[in-house]
Amino acid sequence: MDNNLKYKRILLKVSGEALLGDQEFGIDQKPVEMIANEIKEAHDMGAEIAVVVGGGNIFRGMKNSAKLGMDQASGDYVGMLATVMNAIALQSALRKLNVSCRVQSAIDMDKIAEPYIRFKAIRHLEKNRVVIFAAGTGNPFFTTDTAAALRASEIGAEVMLMAKNGVDGVYSDDPKINPDAKKYDRISYDDIIVKGLKVMDTASCALCKQNNIPIIVFDFAAKGSIAKLLKGEKLGTIVGE
Repeated sequence: MDNNLKYKRILLKVSGEALLGDQEFGIDQKPVEMIANEIKEAHDMGAEIAVVVGGGNIFRGMKNSAKLGMDQASGDYVGMLATVMNAIALQSALRKLNVSCRVQSAIDMDKIAEPYIRFKAIRHLEKNRVVIFAAGTGNPFFTTDTAAALRASEIGAEVMLMAKNGVDGVYSDDPKINPDAKKYDRISYDDIIVKGLKVMDTASCALCKQNNIPIIVFDFAAKGSIAKLLKGEKLGTIVGE
């Protein structure tokens, strides 16, 4: 256990697409195990870790609902159920590594997950358990980015870590398309919103600003990134004042 961590309590946001691996759909064992190992390393250092996972590897609310002729609210609810599947898969991977873990769902499904209760989540963290928040906010029209910012605010997280797939920070444009895109080492919440950067939705950024929670955008594929950030090493892009 490292007593000199820069951040003691963190909220890790993992996109559903990060769990795709080489597949076009579903959950790939390799990235799930890789993410679990990264979390375990940080957990063994003594960090209190909460996780919000997306569901885009299984179902994307707006995109898939339109194809199926569903209204957006119905599509968003299906997307929330997808995040529960991902949360259970990640919980299983963590349990294999002997990391104590709980899934809390914003939509009641007591056979497979606890209901989201703020003080219970905080108590789990204090008892050195990883907590995975599933089903977004429990409401349609809100993304899992917003759910991450909301839960980070509720549990008093010191930082929100946004794990990206193959992108090592915030850029002025999509670096996969524009090779001249400029990477920011640090950027303000307002600049994210004003410049219309697509790294996160504006609601999540505004909520983190309101509660003074810094956001670090980094490439989760770079091994040991979470541990390095906990030690205060500079990686990715810091979003803050």
